[in-house]
Amino acid sequence: MSLEAIWKLIVQMLLDSRVTLGLFALTALFALPLGLLVACGRMSRLKLIQWPVRAYLLVMRGTPLILQLIFFYFMPSYIFGQSLPRFWAAVLAFTLNYAAYFAEIYRGGIEAVAVGQREAAAVLGFSRSQTFGRIVLPQVVKHILPPMGNEFMVLVKDTALAQTIGVMEIFRLANTTVSANASLVPIFIAGVFYLVMNAIVSKGFSIAEKRLDYYK
Repeated sequence: MSLEAIWKLIVQMLLDSRVTLGLFALTALFALPLGLLVACGRMSRLKLIQWPVRAYLLVMRGTPLILQLIFFYFMPSYIFGQSLPRFWAAVLAFTLNYAAYFAEIYRGGIEAVAVGQREAAAVLGFSRSQTFGRIVLPQVVKHILPPMGNEFMVLVKDTALAQTIGVMEIFRLANTTVSANASLVPIFIAGVFYLVMNAIVSKGFSIAEKRLDYYK
């Protein structure tokens, strides 16, 4: 590839990175609260709530994300006669998939806080909200930050799977350019884009962990 072609490719990738970043941001926005809701359902003592949640977790974590993307893109056309827009089908699949993983991270963080601390807070006269806000929540956040950071970095890379249903993001552009030019340079450039995005995510979580240690 010529330098001019490489420069045009970089510019186009910068434009298509908006799709990648949009998919990442919307997945995080929807999956984080949904994961917390699912975690609460998973820890519920009511079997009527716990069993469907367990089934959801098994399906979402036990089947490949690429199959879920295909399912959520084509399934509405069979049921309603009209498929979802490709981008929003990808957002739906990513959200439901990552909410399942976030739910287990939340659950692990909550259960890592010793029951005795809640009991001690009750003896000291703390209300439930005070106990959660001042004692439980800070410890939960500290426990979940490392695995959450890992999942967010995986999410950045998994956005490449959206090309399976035709979403024009960085990897699809690189793949198309490789076929057209018989060159691996586009794949290398795409790798740099993903590396930079993950470096930013990693740095953000590292700063958050250091701040928690500072205020501990």
